[in-house]
Amino acid sequence: MIICLLAFCIAGSTAVFGQTDKTLKRKVAIGRFTNETQYAKGLFYDRDNDPIRKQALDILSAKLAASGKFILLERDGLEELVAEAGADMKKIGADYIILGSVTKFGRKVEGDQKVFSQSKTQTVEAGVSIRLVEVSTGLIIYSDEASGFAETTTKQTLGIGGTAGYDATLSDKAISAALSQLVENIINKCMDKPWRGYVLAVEDGSYVISGGKTQGIEPGDSFTLYKRGKMVTNPQNGVQIELPGTSLGKLTVTLCLGDTPETEISFCTYDGETFDTNDLGNYYIMEK
Repeated sequence: MIICLLAFCIAGSTAVFGQTDKTLKRKVAIGRFTNETQYAKGLFYDRDNDPIRKQALDILSAKLAASGKFILLERDGLEELVAEAGADMKKIGADYIILGSVTKFGRKVEGDQKVFSQSKTQTVEAGVSIRLVEVSTGLIIYSDEASGFAETTTKQTLGIGGTAGYDATLSDKAISAALSQLVENIINKCMDKPWRGYVLAVEDGSYVISGGKTQGIEPGDSFTLYKRGKMVTNPQNGVQIELPGTSLGKLTVTLCLGDTPETEISFCTYDGETFDTNDLGNYYIMEK
């Protein structure tokens, strides 16, 4: 009897403690990652094909994708999209926009010559600056910079040992070291606020919301529908602040459709107070 009871307790504790909270992926667009240094900027410099810029962009994208918490959106010409969207930043189709720049980049080679031996050390230092913009408000919610270092040393004694030419991988390692210090904060800031979506249409009793399977939405998931809160202005800095919304009811997902993160939608049933379906922009949904 005692053994059976113990087995039940262990099974019960596994069921309880083994549960994990579901996390919906945030949509993130990385744009305007620039090289603000003078490194490798010659007479025929091409900003769009800057190798330092591309390295930083690819490394940041890989680190965010590896976290499993984001859907990364390709947004060519993001600056033009932002200008076109104006106050309605939701047209960009992302929850957050990351703006970054390589602010410092340097490479040096030092040697040490002795009677029977010699050594050569290559060192690369990179500095990266990041800003994280919340699309729904247009506010910068995180800004920081960090530096990273990478080096390699080769030694020869009596002519025996390795020789080292130009090591291109040091650039990747230095930029990666700098970005690694910022990525965790980016993830935390993006995940601080509950996932937010929108009601796109109401057709024949079905409620169509933004988001689908790639974000982690599945049939049976429920979301709370809110009416937007009043907008107030902070007299100290002139920034507009949206007050907390009013809960109206619950939307339950019945079907998910769409081929890409940009086109995914979900059909829902609704249980709650009546709301103005002709003014859907005045409402939003959030995970519980």
